[in-house]
Amino acid sequence: MIICLPIEDRPRSYAFYQEALGLKPVGEPDEDGIPEPLRFALADDVTMMLIPTGGFGWVLGDQPAAPRGQSECILSVRADSADAVDALHAQAVAAGAVQVTAPTRKPWAYLATFTDPDGHLWMVTTG
Repeated sequence: MIICLPIEDRPRSYAFYQEALGLKPVGEPDEDGIPEPLRFALADDVTMMLIPTGGFGWVLGDQPAAPRGQSECILSVRADSADAVDALHAQAVAAGAVQVTAPTRKPWAYLATFTDPDGHLWMVTTG
């Protein structure tokens, strides 16, 4: 499975996902030192591919992508504890994420949400 997201700036996204979420890039580096295509391993047989907006529009054809600030999905990361949620949230914000929801207890989980530099919504959660 490959989850594809549009991005505006390859070097920025390359750095962000390593610093914010500790993700490991996959593939051989291109001339700029960044794998092309830019992919990160999420789980066995699951990767996230970050596609520059021009290329993403080409893939979509006549279907427009969601405008910035409008999320079509939430990408969730499960943490082992509330402290781990707090730590990952702080790490993401320090790497350039924008906080949407500060770490908080909801009836269903302890969670925090933030957007990456391209506005994609992420949630860190634990039971």
